Order: sequence, then structure tokens, then C-alpha cells
Amino acid sequence: MKLLSVTIPSYNSQEYMEKAINSALIGGDDIEILVVDDGSSDNTLDIALKYEKKYPGIVRAIHKENGGHGSAVNTGLANATGLYFKVLDSDDWFDKESLVKVLDFLREIVTDSKQLDMLISNYVYEKPSAHKHKAINYHSAIPCNEFIGWKDVKHFKMSQNLLMHSIIYRTKLLRDCSLKLPEHTFYVDNLYAYIPLPYVNTIFYLDVDLYRYFIGREDQSVNEAIMIKRIDQQLKVTKLMIDSHELSSIKNKKLQSYMTKYLAMMMIVSSALLVKDGTPESLRKRQELWDYLKSNSKRVYRDITNKKFGRPLQLKSKVGRQVIILGYRFCNKIYGFN
Repeated sequence: MKLLSVTIPSYNSQEYMEKAINSALIGGDDIEILVVDDGSSDNTLDIALKYEKKYPGIVRAIHKENGGHGSAVNTGLANATGLYFKVLDSDDWFDKESLVKVLDFLREIVTDSKQLDMLISNYVYEKPSAHKHKAINYHSAIPCNEFIGWKDVKHFKMSQNLLMHSIIYRTKLLRDCSLKLPEHTFYVDNLYAYIPLPYVNTIFYLDVDLYRYFIGREDQSVNEAIMIKRIDQQLKVTKLMIDSHELSSIKNKKLQSYMTKYLAMMMIVSSALLVKDGTPESLRKRQELWDYLKSNSKRVYRDITNKKFGRPLQLKSKVGRQVIILGYRFCNKIYGFN
């Protein structure tokens, strides 16, 4: 059994996928790299097969019909043999020294028969076009280098949400919670970083900058213009998050608070993009999203709208909409997320 399964969802990724694969190979025999070709029309599958031949027992090439990012992650999880599971997008990469430290730690806890559900590490925004290189860490939110539960976490800033980039799950946990991401849908990484959380009991934060998250391609899903174009998929994911858990029934108050804040972030981004688009249809969709949240959980709706970051989102005047857009631009300037 492998220590860590790394799934690399790949769709027409021939230009950059080798950097992702090479960054994971440092793991040697402790790691399996599942390159999932999601029905590409370029040389993605040929490259995956080349690596499978060169690194037998480490790299596996898996071909499937196109189903989108979520479908590729589902396929990786179904084929994973590792004790732990990590997703690496084909245009991103691992810091090799950090990966060695992660594998050393996982090997140690497995040897000592310690139970760990979720390993957290830092990630780095890599935006060469704007000369941005920003590491996101959890120093103020999570005690470092100790096994903890949700009761031990501290305050998460809005910039400290646990994203797919920062999480390694125990593989069995993902299967036990029946995680299945929707097909032909963008932004499903939010579901991946949200739905399993109530099943997590033991957490460890390793302070290394493992994941390098590339931002800057014109066709990238987090490009603002593309996000507005695909706003219906953003709304779909946000509604699936609303449906996934009744947050008011989660017993641990710190976990409940964190998940509410994460959902609030999704509501903020969706609302800001719809307001920025500014068409009557977009403004209608914005109202429909808030009505959907309210009809599904009045308590969560009240919790989000009563917070200082939630109140401006309810403004419907022209001035109010400008406030939302300015707030969105401010956050984007700081974090460079698209």
C-alpha cells in the first residue's frame, strides 16, 4: 500500500503537466501519481503513458471520457491505493523539499499507528504576470506541529480558508463520507474542501509551503471574466454547499463557525461577480441565491447577513452595488486570486 496517492486531473494539459508530475516524483516508491486524462484532444494521454512506462509502480495513466475536474478527482479517488489522498492540478506543482517533509511525517505517523484524518500545509499563489508570490499560512488559526481536534482551532481569517491546495485527507475518510463531486462543473474544489470536514476528527498542521498554485493563464477558471461567464456553475456549487450540511446542527461550534464563514465567502464572491456584471438577469440571480440560502437555513442566512462583511451584500442601490465592487477589488488586489 502506498503512503500517498496524488491525483493529477489533466485536460489538454500537454504544455505544463510534466512540471506537476516531476514535482511529485521526489516521493519515490512511497507515492503513487495518478494522471487522469479527462478526455483530452491533445497529447496529454501520450505524456501520461510515457511517464507510466518510465516509472512503473509509481505513475499510472488513467484515461476516461471527458467529465470535468470533479469527475477526474472522483476517478482518482476510486483508483487510489494510498493511505492518504492529495489532488494536484496539472498546471500547479509541489515544492519538492516540502513534499519530502510531508512524506517523512506521514511515514512517521503510520509507523507509530497514529490516527490522522486531515493534514494541512501552506500553499503559495504564483502569479508571474503581476510578480506576485504570496504564501498563505495558518499560523494564527491552527496550532502547529501537534495533533488537534476542531475544539483546538483558533480564528480563521477570510484569507485562511482551507482550500484543496492546503489539504491532504485520509483516503478512507473520503470514501466513508461518500464524497462524489459533480461532473461537468467548475469550482468543485470548494466542495472537496468543505463537505468532508464534519467527518474529520484529528488534524495536524505542518508549516511547509507545499502547494504552488499558478494563477495567470487567460483560460483559467479563476480568471474574472471567465468566472462571470461561468457564474451559473459558481452558483450551482454554492447551492450544493448549502444543501450538503445543516450547519446549525453541527455540534462543534468552532467547526460550525468556520464552515459558516467559508459559505459566506462563496456568497460574497458570487454576489460580487453578479453585481459587477450588472445586468438585470445577474441582479435577479443574486437575489435568488440569497433567497435560496434563506429558504434552506434561516439561521445561517441570519448569521451571514448580520456579520459586518455580510451587511453590505444586502445593499440594492447603485451606491450599494459600488460598495460591493470596491470591496471585491480590494480583496483581489491584496490576494491576487484572479
